[in-house]
Amino acid sequence: MSNSHIYILSGLGVDRKVFSKINFEGLKVFHIDWIAPLKKETMEAYAERLSLQINDEQPILVGLSFGGMMAMEIAKIIKVQKIVLLASAKGEYELPFLYKIIGALKLNYVLPKTFLKQHNRLVDYFFGISSKEDKLMLKQILQDTDVKFLKWAINQILNWKNNVVHSSVIHIHGNQDRIIPIRNIKPTYVIENAGHFMTMTHAREIELLLKKVL
Repeated sequence: MSNSHIYILSGLGVDRKVFSKINFEGLKVFHIDWIAPLKKETMEAYAERLSLQINDEQPILVGLSFGGMMAMEIAKIIKVQKIVLLASAKGEYELPFLYKIIGALKLNYVLPKTFLKQHNRLVDYFFGISSKEDKLMLKQILQDTDVKFLKWAINQILNWKNNVVHSSVIHIHGNQDRIIPIRNIKPTYVIENAGHFMTMTHAREIELLLKKVL
């Protein structure tokens, strides 16, 4: 197991709770906190500010969903040892084409703020969750998420322009992910029957894989 410093970036507006079922014992783990984006701030500029929370040379970045995309951007700014992506994308080419259309047409701007924070069966379906515990966790996450951050981040995802892939990327993906479908992904490891919420639903498998690759 690694003696390196590991920095974790959670998903879209999500805090470290989504890693609560994973035991990082014996590893030097730090959670990077999301900060409020500045008006019209680019993903690159945001990544630069976020990277100020990293105080070690050549860290390992572990990024979940949007956190993985942000890890890809941070790796352009500072030297990293490796990047581990969870339910994420290495570049714009791994995201569904529909997202590009929505971004190009700016359809995300017409969504009412309340819609973004709503928790319902459709949201559970897309996140691939069925247990009561996970539904409650997701509901709490949506309630706690800052709407300004959410709107900004969704816009960044829809308009993401990245084709630079770090040589040491390890990509772990669920084959039932409905938010970033596996059909566009070239994963290193596939978690069977796992959706986008896999750090909660398949925590043990992910923990074992992380201990293997870190």
